[in-house]
Amino acid sequence: MFSISPFFMPPFVARGFSRGNRFQLLSIFLAIFAIVNFRGAVIFAADSVGIWVNNGQDKVTRQSLRMTRGGIDVRTTGWDGRTVKLVAAKNETVAFNVVIESPSGTLRDVQARFDRLKSPAGEIASKARLPDESLWDFRERPIELFLVRYLRIRGVSTLSYEHFDERHVPERMRRPHDGRGYARGVWEDRPDHDQDYPDILAPLELHPKFDVEAGTNQSIWADVYVPRHTAAGIYRGRLTLRASNLAEVQVPVELRVLNWSLPDLPTAKTMLYVSQEDIYRRYLGKRYLEAASGPEIIRGRKVLDRHFQLAHRHRVSLIHEHTPIGQMDQQWRPKLDGSLFTPKYGYAGPGVGVGNNVLSIGTYGAWPWKDGDRGAMWRATNRWAQYFKDAKFETPTEYFLYLIDESDDFEKIETWSQWVLANPGIGKSVPTLATLSLPKAKANTPSLTLPCATAAYGITDDWEEAAEHYRETPGKSFYLYNGGRIGSGSLATEDDGIALRMLAWCHFKFKAARWFIWQGTYYENFQGGTGETKLFSQAHTFGSRTGRDKSKGETGGNYNNGDGVMFYPGTDRVYPEESYQVDGPLASVRLKLWRRGLQDYEYLAAAEKIDPRGTRALVQKCIPKVLWEVGVTDPDDPSYVRGDISWSTDPDDWERARAELIGIIESNQP
Repeated sequence: MFSISPFFMPPFVARGFSRGNRFQLLSIFLAIFAIVNFRGAVIFAADSVGIWVNNGQDKVTRQSLRMTRGGIDVRTTGWDGRTVKLVAAKNETVAFNVVIESPSGTLRDVQARFDRLKSPAGEIASKARLPDESLWDFRERPIELFLVRYLRIRGVSTLSYEHFDERHVPERMRRPHDGRGYARGVWEDRPDHDQDYPDILAPLELHPKFDVEAGTNQSIWADVYVPRHTAAGIYRGRLTLRASNLAEVQVPVELRVLNWSLPDLPTAKTMLYVSQEDIYRRYLGKRYLEAASGPEIIRGRKVLDRHFQLAHRHRVSLIHEHTPIGQMDQQWRPKLDGSLFTPKYGYAGPGVGVGNNVLSIGTYGAWPWKDGDRGAMWRATNRWAQYFKDAKFETPTEYFLYLIDESDDFEKIETWSQWVLANPGIGKSVPTLATLSLPKAKANTPSLTLPCATAAYGITDDWEEAAEHYRETPGKSFYLYNGGRIGSGSLATEDDGIALRMLAWCHFKFKAARWFIWQGTYYENFQGGTGETKLFSQAHTFGSRTGRDKSKGETGGNYNNGDGVMFYPGTDRVYPEESYQVDGPLASVRLKLWRRGLQDYEYLAAAEKIDPRGTRALVQKCIPKVLWEVGVTDPDDPSYVRGDISWSTDPDDWERARAELIGIIESNQP
């Protein structure tokens, strides 16, 4: 259990003493006040500092004092009140989140350390970084710590979920409502109104000491990557906390390493768009490398590469704006042949030497020959098909022509798709992609090979018939993108912590060829007309901001929190007062939670090979009615459905499901 050591002087004891006198008396008060409460954690009393752990999938707002003021049992499947308990396959990353509550006095100069797990068979250990070493050199860094930073939710997202039925809204943001979802009350009746939600993960090296203000908590996030060569067994270590007014506290950590590995090439295929223009604007102050100097060009390319490496660490593949074919070798070859993801370039983690596995030609319809005729299409697609044939990338690389985005111009989509299929040359093999619903694609664009449909509800039979068509027709498949309640979890900052995890279970259940998230670096909200977003202090990222609504808080058309931002910039030339002045991206909590789901997908795929019936039954139990299975309330209005979500938002339920998958897989182990 915890070492018995003082946390913080209780305020009812500390009054009237100088700071020096308080610490002279600390050992006396420890003997009097230190107790082990029913949750198994050492505290002083109701007004003491509390330290507890979860897996990060239950988002703890900064104002929440569950343990010291709420009297809540904070134990979980991975935290018994004394020890952090983790389970991981080889080549997997597991995480935990340490919550430090300081209800009455500010904790000063807090420091945290956790860099080693040992067993008789070996160890998992990180070397300390020197001040001048890159935060994106992942070699010999299997264990990483992050300071969690928070964003205040000033208004509830409106694009990620409808508001005609309050049950569509995440539970902690719901107003009181009746059994049909009709709500009453105002913004202040939402339990988490104006709360600070965790989302920004800054490497702890950027915050070697930090304070925890009175009446708040502060989380420290830990990632533990299990290298492929690690021997199976139990590994133990301790996370240590110190502060100027907090004696050392040691939190035991126990990791069970399983006797199998997750694959380096993900079974769960993904696609996340990042904007070079947004990245260069924040890091260089210029949108285009063509306007930069020689050193800036080198720096800009390095920063972009680090986005790819960080995404690769999370089992996510990136795409960006259209790259002319003549620049492919310079811009994309190291990403597609896997050389960018090797120790030579500071990379370690899942997928060493494995390429990005996807490339989008003309992303969002930006291909330069779109005003040409059929001959122009044939010449261009021939060149692209020949490029990939000659490149002979060892990692299988899916590439496609991104025809158009969210358009109902079915005639144009069908014409372009027909042109490609009619190509007498090698270019006829280039897949064509457009974002539209599966029923519309099947009915109106039969030549389109790769419809990409928003993860939405709809008329169940129509959607399932279309999905089956694309699953079964040779040369065709379908992608799904984004997510929104009530059919699935959403990308919103204030959505439940399992929102992105369950997306990967939907990905598996519906056998989508790839899951697409539309943006990861949407730093300028041009669609909402609000300009450059102040990313480290503003949760609202998408849609307009036109005023205040009595029930929604701050709001506007398609108002959304966090949408489009999965990475935060390490350097910010737009808002330099918020800049860390480091050359690489910071991950969001939501990126970590998506990773958890993508790793679950690998468990599901492995278990399905052993026990298909049991695996499918488990999936059905966890997500019984999602996406188009939800159906609609009125078939004449397929945009309308009443009801609640069908999946649990309790992270422990998902951890128990993962344990069942481990049981299936281990049943087939020697």
